[in-house]
Amino acid sequence: QVQLVESGGGLVQPGGSLRLSCAASGSIFRIYGMGWYRQAPGKQRELVARITSGGSTNYADSVKGRFTISRENAKNTVYLQMSSLKPEDTAVYYCNADITTMTYTASKYWGQGTQVTFSS
Repeated sequence: QVQLVESGGGLVQPGGSLRLSCAASGSIFRIYGMGWYRQAPGKQRELVARITSGGSTNYADSVKGRFTISRENAKNTVYLQMSSLKPEDTAVYYCNADITTMTYTASKYWGQGTQVTFSS
């Protein structure tokens, strides 16, 4: 059994910052790509940022220069540092990871989501 648990969401003011964390736990053999997605009300879930096991990153155009994804492989944790937040960043943010378990089963796992809400 593998779980992804996100934390760090909340209310944010114009131009503010937040850091999201996502820790993977359970019967993990290896974690490959990890990423963050978000879903705003009435919209489809979209990619925000992804990072490979080697540290290569890619970002949605809408967050480039404002968000930074990073990971601590020793802690099975991925982070999303969000700065210069805008109202359109309001969404539920989901962590995602490609994980091979101890039984050598490869699957894509999702966290439960953490809400980021813009407060004026």
